Amino acid sequence: MASHVTNSIIGRYVLAIVIAMVVFLPNFTYAKKSKIIGLKMNVIDKCWRSDPEWRKHRPQLATCSIGYVGKMTNNIGEGLIHYKVTDPSDDPINPKYGTLRYGASVIQGKVWITFQRDMVIRLVRPLLISSFTTIDGRGVDIHIAHNACLMIFKATNIIIHGLRIHHCKPQAPGMVMGSNGKVMPLGQVDGDAIRLVTASKIWIDHNTLYNCQDGLLDVTRGSTDVTVSNNWFRFQDKVMLLGHDDGYIRDQNMKVTVVYNHFGPNCNQRMPRIRHGYAHVVNNMYLGWLQYAIGGSMEPSLKSEANLFIAPPSGSKEVTWRKGSRANGDKWEFHSVKDIFENGASFKTTKGGYVRKPNYTKDQAFNVADAKSVRSLISSSGALRCSKTSIC
Repeated sequence: MASHVTNSIIGRYVLAIVIAMVVFLPNFTYAKKSKIIGLKMNVIDKCWRSDPEWRKHRPQLATCSIGYVGKMTNNIGEGLIHYKVTDPSDDPINPKYGTLRYGASVIQGKVWITFQRDMVIRLVRPLLISSFTTIDGRGVDIHIAHNACLMIFKATNIIIHGLRIHHCKPQAPGMVMGSNGKVMPLGQVDGDAIRLVTASKIWIDHNTLYNCQDGLLDVTRGSTDVTVSNNWFRFQDKVMLLGHDDGYIRDQNMKVTVVYNHFGPNCNQRMPRIRHGYAHVVNNMYLGWLQYAIGGSMEPSLKSEANLFIAPPSGSKEVTWRKGSRANGDKWEFHSVKDIFENGASFKTTKGGYVRKPNYTKDQAFNVADAKSVRSLISSSGALRCSKTSIC
């Protein structure tokens, strides 16, 4: 018995030493690290998480994006400003140096924002993010919560990574520091976690979003070239809206990639709801819904590819919903390709069999994984809890 206990203790020490060698020795290949530690990463995460010294190479993240956003190389390179948030307070009109609003709204040009420590930031007014800004919450626990949240208004080339955004509330009209560094009037805001208005080339990756009064993510008013990846959406009625309203024709040009996200538990609808434009929804996991998972109106095109749909125990098992249109009839293009349906889930596809391709460029393209791998691909979704040493 004593010999067995001794051998068990020695075995644990050996395993700990092996893991330490894998993590901290740069000569180990990613495949060896994955095999020993048991990490199974999607293509975005493989790009940076396998580097044990990612903290020294933070801007490498900008080369890891996929889908319609393309590569975010405009956010790095010559002239990049590194800015650290040290103060969780917020002044919407005269932001102090050290606050998130100063870095995101006042500073213009390429800005890479990190955080000194764990923070809960209660924004007094919505945060308008300037073009070429990266908000990088890796390595700390950052909450944007309990009042106003994030808005991208007439801006481009923005990365939002590693934040916990929740309990966002509606805001009355008022003055706020604009994304151009000048104070401007802002109208009524509904209480979304992240709202895009006439924005382009936006990457939203590895955030945890929940419990907001309106929705978690709105892509509206001509916004396009957006990738939504590795996020965890949970505890929410209306999750993701793609397209402003039925009458906003400019959203016909909208293109959004929704990939490696975890929807649920307790999400009701809009995962996403799409109007006019095109969405490639791929390699996501849906852990139930109340009304529907994917819906739309105004002749949108949607390719659902290699997702895992797990229907709720009771109620609606149908994944899709279509809003009727007297004038246009049923002209939606909703297609399911290599999806997996569990617990009785079903997907009503458009008749005719035509499936519009994403037509990605070289910088946007990626290999779609088998839907059987989705549980592994989304296992690290949401804001990552990185160790104080190297692992993330």
